[in-house]
This record gives sequence, structure tokens and C-alpha cells, in this order.
Amino acid sequence: MKVLIAGASGFIGRRLVASLLAQGDEVVCAGRRSGRHGGCRWVPADFAAASASHWQEHLQGVEAVVNAVGVFREQGGQTFQALHVDGPVALFDACRTAGVARVVQISALGADEAAATAFLRSKAAADRHLLSLGLDAAVVQPSLVFGPDGASSRQLLRLACLPVLACPAGCPVQPVHVDDVVDGLCRLLHAAPGEWSGRRIAFVGPEPLPLCDYLQALRGALGLQLAPRVVVPARVMAAAAKAGDHLRHALFDSASWRMLREGNTGSAKDLQALLQHPPRACPHFIDEGWKEPLALQSRMGWLTGLLRLSLAVVWLLTGVVSLFVFPVDESRALLARAGVPQALQSLALYGAAGLDLAFGVLTLCPLRRQRWLWAAQMLLIAAYTAIITLRLPEFWWHPYGPLSKNLPMLAVLVLLWTLAPRKPG
Repeated sequence: MKVLIAGASGFIGRRLVASLLAQGDEVVCAGRRSGRHGGCRWVPADFAAASASHWQEHLQGVEAVVNAVGVFREQGGQTFQALHVDGPVALFDACRTAGVARVVQISALGADEAAATAFLRSKAAADRHLLSLGLDAAVVQPSLVFGPDGASSRQLLRLACLPVLACPAGCPVQPVHVDDVVDGLCRLLHAAPGEWSGRRIAFVGPEPLPLCDYLQALRGALGLQLAPRVVVPARVMAAAAKAGDHLRHALFDSASWRMLREGNTGSAKDLQALLQHPPRACPHFIDEGWKEPLALQSRMGWLTGLLRLSLAVVWLLTGVVSLFVFPVDESRALLARAGVPQALQSLALYGAAGLDLAFGVLTLCPLRRQRWLWAAQMLLIAAYTAIITLRLPEFWWHPYGPLSKNLPMLAVLVLLWTLAPRKPG
């Protein structure tokens, strides 16, 4: 078949491209970012701006279309209305005009016009429009999709690897493995004409389970023993969700908490019929060869977060103590002994304290580029250590070890600098 995939560079889209190419299909990939699959033709397309006429030239000879475009949170012009409603409607209308034989919309489980979140309502609007066009069309509604490189999966794996599982009571989920999702989509595209037309198909795992049981299942899939549980009260979860509303890249916010609280489950019979076998259960989500590296990566995820928090506390506490707690006269005396001229002592004192506070705040921020921050902190600590070693060497022999503590601080910063994402290419 010749298949056009909108959102081909996304979590599900890129896997679907690879699977279709491996089966010998011809693939046209549409998206804002070009992909890495050399076997497909890339079409630049921004759902926030593409019209039906934009798609016409790209649908020539196309037999099937898959819409895999989706965002969980709105950012700038990437709104639910633009990406989940206007963009898909334009694409689906173009498919009807071009006579595309089959259209598959990847929606979300729970998508309904009366849903509690704008995310689900926007998905439902596009689903309804597609099914009203009289095409050989189907709507796929995945539950929580697991894949080792998925953003939500990484977060859940980190939570699963904590020494104690802290999670709310209830919150039923029915996670499905991304391989089953892709396999189901491929079979849906190659099914007999009209076999699944007009259907909303739940893509879910074999059975629902509470969120805490899912985390325990992920621990088992990683080869870890069960962990003790602590039930987090709903009001604490709600407060954390409200905090997430103000963090740009947070996956947990008020909308996700509402969906989690209401549950995300359905019948697995349709997916089982497509796959011709039961979907993969949670304990088997991770292949044997990936258990150790994923367990290490997941542990490092929350451990580096703990290290960042401890670093931030050190910088913030140092700045506050320098400005408001430690006697200014004693600070000036130390600066004089370190060789700072009297005229520059105020600048050195308040400038250094301000820099400490800035480092503390930046350490807590989810910066996209982090390596410069860790490098700057290493340089500052190294400079402090060198100056004090030359001018105030007695601090090396102080019983509280104010200088020797810089060594583990530097080691932590080297670790964070090494693990921080590097600038591409």
C-alpha cells in the first residue's frame, strides 16, 4: 500500500513508519520535523496551519492515511483546537475529495464530547467528523501506551524504581505496549474493505489494574522485587497537579490528574481480534536484554533529581546565610584576608550571594540546555577553593570540613554535566 502518516516523527508515528516500511509498503511521512527513515518521502506539514488544499497534492495515489498527530499539553500555537480539531478536519476532508480508500485516526481512550478535559473533547470532535464523512474509516483509542522511550513511560519507570511506591488509591489504568499498538494499526490498514469501517476501537492491555499495581508490575518487568507502598491522599495529588499546571514540560497536571482519577479502561476484545492473540501483559512489557539498562536509567532518573534538589538547597542556603544570617563584619574580615580590597568587599559579598541564589533557582528549573549550568557551578567552586587554599589554608583543617566538602560537590556536578543531554550534531 501507499500510506501517508501525519505525525510520522512522533512516539507512535515513527514506529509505525518503520513497521510499514519493513512490510514493503510505500510510506509518505508528514510532519514538522523530518524523520530518520530513508525509505519514506517526507512532506513538510504543520497541522496548526495546513488546509485541505495543502493536502491535495500529497494525497495523489495514496491508499490509506493515518493521523498520529497529538499533544498532551498546549504550548503557544500548538493548541488542541489547531492540532486535534482544525488540522485533522482539513486532512479528512482532503481524503474524501482525493478518494483515499482508508483513514485511521489515532484518538484517545475516553474521548467524548462530554469528557472532563479539553484534550479528550478535542479528540472526540475530530473522531466525530471523520466518522460522519462516509469513508472507510476507523478511530483507534489507545489507553496509556508503554514504550521504553516514551515520555510518560520514563516517568512511570522512575516512580516504579523508587525505594517506596507513593501513589494514590484506585486510579485504574489498562496500559498497552506500543508494539501491540503498531501491530494493530498495521493490521487495521491491511484489513478487508469495510471490515472495521465506522468503528471506535479500544487499544488496551488485557486487563485493568490500579496505578500502584501497574508500578509494581513495572518493577517486576525490570527484574526488581516488590516495594512497600504509601498511599498519597487525593488532596496532595491535586496540589501537585496544580503545581504542574505552571511547569511547561510537566506531564502531571490538573487535566492528567482528572483523567487518572476517573480511570482509563476498556474492552481488549477488538485489539485481540486484530492481533489474533491477547495483547502483552504488563509483567512482559520489557524484553530480557533491556531490563538491566532500563532499571539503571530509571534509577538514575530519580537519583539525579535528588542530587539536583540537594545542590539547589546548598546554593540557596548559602546565599540566604551570606545575606541575612552571618555577621557582615565577619564576612568582610574574611574577604580582606582573602585579598579583596575594602572598596570591592560589598560588591564581592552581595554579588557572590546573588550568584549563589541564582544558581539555586536555575538548578531547580527544567532547562533544556543544562551542561553550561553545571560547568559554571564547577568553575565557581573551583575558583572559591583555589582562592581559599592560597589565602585561608586553615579551612582545609577545619573540623567541619568547609573546603573538603567541595570535593563531593564537584563530583556531583561532573556527574550531572556528563549525564545532561548534549546539543545535537
